[in-house]
Amino acid sequence: MVAREAPLGRLRLATGSAAETRAVGARCGRLLAAPAALFLSGDLGSGKTVFVQGLARGLGVPETWVVASPTFTLVNEYPGRLRLFHIDLYRLVDGGAAVAELGLDEILDGPGVVAVEWAEKLPPGEARGRLEIRFALGAGENERTLDLTAYGQAALSLLKALDPQTAEKGSCPER
Repeated sequence: MVAREAPLGRLRLATGSAAETRAVGARCGRLLAAPAALFLSGDLGSGKTVFVQGLARGLGVPETWVVASPTFTLVNEYPGRLRLFHIDLYRLVDGGAAVAELGLDEILDGPGVVAVEWAEKLPPGEARGRLEIRFALGAGENERTLDLTAYGQAALSLLKALDPQTAEKGSCPER
């Protein structure tokens, strides 16, 4: 991934279905109380977009809004308790050029929640405070493994809140 600084924490979650992956995303969205950057990576079909669908619902994006991967539009924006920017860099050859040309740096530093699929295409140093989530196919057809890595205190707070072993009710502090 794009990280060069040391992570503050790690967590592995396993899901057994798309609904469970979506539920993890929804829980993440409910926990967020301030802008955040979520960098998503993993093979095609590993659950990135399904996670973002749940994230959107957790952020209060109305059910009438269809949350789909912005593979061809690159960025989809959704209204919610916090505005959600869903970015998909799959088709990009040069992520650094995209950051400059599309104004992604402004989105990453803005007042919303930013979920970036194929975040490994971003140049190093983008969004220092972030939660990276690596999606991997599991042993069963619908099983997924989500490896979360926190960079920054706000991301660490979110990671701890998502940990079923240590989760507490509440929200994460601002970044």
